[in-house]
Amino acid sequence: MSEPIQLFPQAGASPQQAVGASNIARPSPEPVASMGEHLLALKHQFVVAAVLSIVANLLLLTPTVYMLQVYDRVLISRSELTLVFLSAIALYLFGMNAMSECLRSRLLVRMGVRFDRAVSPQVFEASYRKHLNPHETNPAHAFTDLTELRQFLTGPGLFTFFDMPWVFVYITVLFFLHPFLGYCALAFVALLGLTVLVGQRGTQGPAQRLSEAFKESANFLEHKLRNVEVVEAMGMFAGLQQRWRVRHAVSMAMFARSQKSQHVLTSWTKFLRYTLQSFSLGAGALLVIDGQLSAGAMIAANVLMSKALAPIDALTGTFKGMVSAGSAFMRLDELVSALQTTPTRQALPEVRAAIQVKGLTASSPQRPQPILQGVTFEAWPGSLTVVLGHSGSGKSTLARVLLGIWPDYRGEVLWGRDPVAEFDRVTLGSRVGYLPQDVALFEGTVSQNIARLQEVDPDKVIAAATSADLHQMILRLPQGYDTPIGEGGLALSGGQRQRIGLARAIYGQPDLVVLDEPNANLDDVGQAALAKVLAELKSQGRIAILITHRPDVLDMSDQVLVMDGGRVTYCGPHQQMKQRA
Repeated sequence: MSEPIQLFPQAGASPQQAVGASNIARPSPEPVASMGEHLLALKHQFVVAAVLSIVANLLLLTPTVYMLQVYDRVLISRSELTLVFLSAIALYLFGMNAMSECLRSRLLVRMGVRFDRAVSPQVFEASYRKHLNPHETNPAHAFTDLTELRQFLTGPGLFTFFDMPWVFVYITVLFFLHPFLGYCALAFVALLGLTVLVGQRGTQGPAQRLSEAFKESANFLEHKLRNVEVVEAMGMFAGLQQRWRVRHAVSMAMFARSQKSQHVLTSWTKFLRYTLQSFSLGAGALLVIDGQLSAGAMIAANVLMSKALAPIDALTGTFKGMVSAGSAFMRLDELVSALQTTPTRQALPEVRAAIQVKGLTASSPQRPQPILQGVTFEAWPGSLTVVLGHSGSGKSTLARVLLGIWPDYRGEVLWGRDPVAEFDRVTLGSRVGYLPQDVALFEGTVSQNIARLQEVDPDKVIAAATSADLHQMILRLPQGYDTPIGEGGLALSGGQRQRIGLARAIYGQPDLVVLDEPNANLDDVGQAALAKVLAELKSQGRIAILITHRPDVLDMSDQVLVMDGGRVTYCGPHQQMKQRA
């Protein structure tokens, strides 16, 4: 990314001297792959990690073999030279074991980074499209799931997965030492494994409910603090705190039950593991007494038993992470798979065409009745359509349907002869301007917001700002067009945010401009600027649709759409509407 250039270093600079460029390029589209395909692409890294795990686990037998040789060979032969050589070999093997584990860890970390780089763009787009649905009341926390899955792939959970097969290797070695020890190991592993599985099933439900309760409490507080100024101004803090305390008390009660279950499971598995290890030593001692096993083999068998039980015991700490990672994988796969089902969009017609709405009915799962019912009208190039109606009459929903961002509707919304919903969204966005009621500005400079966070075209930025009668006001800002406005544009007044949003809507001379209550926060100067914009849109042959409560722009309109209860009660010239009134 290139260094941003000062757009307007000082007030009074000419537009041609003042504007530079900042590159905010949109990434090129990539083929959509499922989560399984992304993991399959890492198969070579998994194979190498498995080989390193084999080496590391084989070398974990070093202490057992070393102990067996010291007890059964060195202590009997009393050979110091043999002890030195055995110790040197053991030291070398210990170093190889450490290197194998280090290489495995570094490989898995790099694999996690590579996995994240491949998946995160698709997760971002899929999460964005999921949030675009206004009916989505509980959108997935996609990047939390991605982080959880990545941490599992690079953490101890995957190590446990690689180490589990070696339980049977250690049991096989115990069978070689003595069959009785092998059968004891099988029984001990089965008992400990059953305990872990039953215990985890008992703790999984409380842990999941606890996570949901904490998430609900955190979301409640986050949403309410967005309106902290209202809360503070009207003394609503006590009521807000009381509501939060109720939710927090529920989550803490669940936390206590979940932790109690987890602590009981941990204590029981620890008791069982220590008991089984002691019994294995007792079983070896019994064989030594009977002359069927040497003392060195008895100690080695006890160490092998500990190693056989260790991966099972590790499941106590990693089982929850494995289940959570599996759930996260399924949610991400479902989320990303939605991108694969997105139909290929066609390009927009090169020439300007009329917008036709035929029998439009829009619905929402939160409402039993349709928001829009049987709406039909046409807006042609070079025309201004003013939409009037009371609050809740469906005006803003109509704007969203026209722009192709409302999912649930029936009927036809055509640009020329083709449905708007079938057009390529990137191309459509460049030919559409939209100013919603809640003006959403983004972190960045004034120029970047006007340029829609794309590469700043100085001429287009100035043209849009000049059309909105915003140029001189921007020059008076501390850094001109390079003035940072903060997330949401909090550093600006409501009128300034609305006029910057208006300039963004007409940036690049789009063919269709939809303005939803653009004069809600405007003073007389802003009203004049809006009138100027509307006149320019008409003279340039573009389609303008203005949603408003204020009738002072009716004289400029070519047609008026009056809505009531989601239906069109009048569509025609405003002069006839006045006569009917």
